[in-house]
Amino acid sequence: MRASVLHPGGHLAVEDRPVPRPGQGEVLVQVTAVGVCGSDAHYYRHGRIGDYVVDAPIVLGHEAAGVIVDVGHDVPRSRIGDRVSIEPQTPDPSSDESRRGLYNLCPHMRFFATPPVDGALAEYVTIGSAFAHRIADQVTDEMAALFEPLSVAIAAIRKAEVGMGDSVLIAGAGPIGLMCAQVAAAAGATRIVVSEPDERRRATAMHLGATEVLEPGHPVKPVASFIDASGVPAAVDAGIRSLRPAGRAVLVGMGADEMTFPVSLIQNRELILTGVFRYANTWPAAAALVESGRVDLTAMITGRYGLDEVAEALDADRRPGSIKAVIHPGVSRHPDPQPSTL
Repeated sequence: MRASVLHPGGHLAVEDRPVPRPGQGEVLVQVTAVGVCGSDAHYYRHGRIGDYVVDAPIVLGHEAAGVIVDVGHDVPRSRIGDRVSIEPQTPDPSSDESRRGLYNLCPHMRFFATPPVDGALAEYVTIGSAFAHRIADQVTDEMAALFEPLSVAIAAIRKAEVGMGDSVLIAGAGPIGLMCAQVAAAAGATRIVVSEPDERRRATAMHLGATEVLEPGHPVKPVASFIDASGVPAAVDAGIRSLRPAGRAVLVGMGADEMTFPVSLIQNRELILTGVFRYANTWPAAAALVESGRVDLTAMITGRYGLDEVAEALDADRRPGSIKAVIHPGVSRHPDPQPSTL
């Protein structure tokens, strides 16, 4: 099979690799679509994220969908032919975190495209059968690939406890921020404020669930919840200060390793501050939201690429108006590289 391989130093190359064989409890998936995440671009440009370092060749990509073409031992052969969205993680089922239902926090997790584990920018991958989620006929491969970032948004909205009639401030109108806005609307929030410096992204946010958009630094009437999808320290500080008493702040964006927080304000208002690390038990909700039309994933796709165009896809976020790039590993070059933006 062909795979896009990132080498230490930032060199990308399409290489031939053996097709993996599904082990016990696993399925072999022919990959049809892979979304590009900011973490993929970060590994490409900087060679590391925190303690995870690209010190050996690695295949990027963890937002993926495809078709099951083979199964391992103990997996029914009836699964062959299933169109699936891949939940790109393999936790240790015996860890304390997994046994508590928090398998995303498993200390022995093997996660796609996180060194040293290969990801999905290849023609075939294996994954545990339970993490290959069957999708409905009306869900496209591209939508199914984006169930992964949608799951981050679902986890964030759940942590923020956004519900009927609530108000929420979201910092950042990138893919996660825009998905948070849509999930918040689906959860019943009636005031959804999005803070974003880019005018085009603010317009997209209004199209995808926001009730108000504003530039960073603009004052905000108090909200019940704040979700940071930017990773910018100033945005986090402003968001926390915008919370009403007993409000909840959820940090999603990956930015500075350390930040300064208004501790007295957090104490005096009894604010709850927490983070989100990936997700657990979110795929059924993602499927329901997309199938019902409550969340529009296709509207956020602003570039399509083939396996020979991975470098361009990883740099697509530098193009004005870009939101989400999708790679199709089954083709070398995509015939429709840049659909119109919202």
